[in-house]
Order: sequence, then C-alpha cells, then structure tokens
Amino acid sequence: MAFQSQNIFINLPVKDLNKSTTFFKELGFEFNLQYTTEDTASMIINDNIFALLMLEERFKAFTKKEMVDPTTSAQAIFCLSADSRDQVNELVNKALSSGGKSSSDPQDHGFMYVWGFEDVDGHLWEIAYMDESAMNQG
Repeated sequence: MAFQSQNIFINLPVKDLNKSTTFFKELGFEFNLQYTTEDTASMIINDNIFALLMLEERFKAFTKKEMVDPTTSAQAIFCLSADSRDQVNELVNKALSSGGKSSSDPQDHGFMYVWGFEDVDGHLWEIAYMDESAMNQG
C-alpha cells in the first residue's frame, strides 16, 4: 500500500512574524492559535494543509542546511487551487495590495488559469484555477 499522509505542514522561515501574519490575514487566511507561539504562527490553508510561519532562528533549529534567501533564490513554489478565475485574480490582487510582489503574469492555458506572487518574505505562491470541463475537451 502506498503511503498517504493525512496532513501537510509547510514550514516557512520569516523575518517578521507579525508582518507575515498580517499579510496572510489580509488575504483571508486564518490562524490556529492553539499552535501559535511568539516565534511560530500556524496558518490554516484548509482542514489538512497548514503553513507554519517561523521566525528564521526557530526555523534554523529544524535543519543543519543553509537557509536560502527567498528574495534572491527560489527553492519551492506553493500552488493553491482556486474555485474560479475571479478568485485567482481576487487573491493575487489582495496579495499585491497587502505588500506582496508580482512573481509572474497571469497565464491562461485554456483549461488552467494561473497567477503568482511573492509574499512579504519573498516566498513564491501561485493560485491556479483548473476548468475540468475545458480540460476534457480536445
């Protein structure tokens, strides 16, 4: 039987925890206060996916590797699904007006619409809408 995890916990280093949590709250994300401390905030992406925003010093305790600077290097792109093209635009526009930066232009592939941004720490996020009815045509 293949391994199937029940939950995903993404650990992200941040420079200023208050600034990062404010940014994501402005995008509409909520935080689980039960798992939030002075150096870590537990952002709820959905019932099974969480991003643990950790002050850099806290994050360093989990690895012996050098941390990359997300403002100059890319190590991962976190892609979240949306329910519509409008929702993609709404979330990315909120990110841009809340201090994020554009990381890509909107991309319309017919069956898939994607747009990306950098959060206030430079981490890359994409928001994607997949139109399964358009995907099955062809």
